[in-house]
Amino acid sequence: MHASSGFQGRSAGLGLALVSAFAFGGSGVAAKPLIEAGLDPLHVVWLRVAGAAVIMLPVAWRHRNLVRERPALLAGFGLFAVAGVQAFYFASISRIPVGVALLVEYLAPALVLGWVRFVQRRPVTRAAAVGVVLAVGGLACVVEVWAGLRFDLLGLLLALGAACCQVGYFVLSDHGGQDDRDGRDGEGKHAEPPHPVGVIAYGLIVGAAVLTVVARPWGMDFSLLGGSAGMNGNEVPAWLLLGWIVLLATVLAYVTGVVSVRLLSPQVAGVVACLEAVIATGLAWVLLGEYLSAPQLIGGLAVLTGAFIAQSAAPKPPSGPVAGGAGAGAAAGAAEGELSRGRAPH
Repeated sequence: MHASSGFQGRSAGLGLALVSAFAFGGSGVAAKPLIEAGLDPLHVVWLRVAGAAVIMLPVAWRHRNLVRERPALLAGFGLFAVAGVQAFYFASISRIPVGVALLVEYLAPALVLGWVRFVQRRPVTRAAAVGVVLAVGGLACVVEVWAGLRFDLLGLLLALGAACCQVGYFVLSDHGGQDDRDGRDGEGKHAEPPHPVGVIAYGLIVGAAVLTVVARPWGMDFSLLGGSAGMNGNEVPAWLLLGWIVLLATVLAYVTGVVSVRLLSPQVAGVVACLEAVIATGLAWVLLGEYLSAPQLIGGLAVLTGAFIAQSAAPKPPSGPVAGGAGAGAAAGAAEGELSRGRAPH
């Protein structure tokens, strides 16, 4: 009986993880036509985050205790996982192909290990080092370094900024959740882990507030939303693309991602999440006409493989008291398990 229910739970988790990967993977494909139609990338990000924040307001109200209990975690999630990742990613796809931007962002697990090794000065496994080398080598193929970086350098740097924001999220969330995984709070009392959907809801609210100051949406040309945007030669209503971004690529993607991590292990959910880059590249190929060469496809596979190895080989958090931000080495696994996948990428 238990085995049957466990199998059903894993099957449901796998299905939800696939839905989340598809939903996240389609964000760039839906956003790029809006940007090319005249909307500023920051304005598209603001529309996405603010729209999702409004939808998640009932969830935020239900978990309003988080504002008092975890203000730093909510602020960090909103700043890095929502505002930072979204802004850098959408700005990058305005200059480089969607698939390339997302593959660059998948350097995040490798960068997390760099934080562990060189900032925290903790050893990493040989397998993790191999994963980093493989991811970096694959990235070199994706951007075709032998051709003198054929892609816009600023676009690549913006995509790298999105990856760095993910690292900041992983480190912050792992530090904020260390006591929870030990089952005690800072005073030695039993601590309940923060509800991941509640953290997402407040992260969207904080992100919307930050982006409102940065994007200044009052200067946006809202009339563009009543028109259409070109998608590989076809005209698509702008409001339909915006609905895709808000409802599917944000709300649905986050909620299904959270539930899938609860039903699967963080490692398995992370493997399925790697399909996001494949899905985004495939959708960009079909819907936007963004073709990648054979070396780029091979390089993309290397990036995803290296990211998976780096994630699965992340060192375990040390036992006993942890000072400062120690424990972030398990960010690619443990942080995902606590707060789902913080990449709202996309």
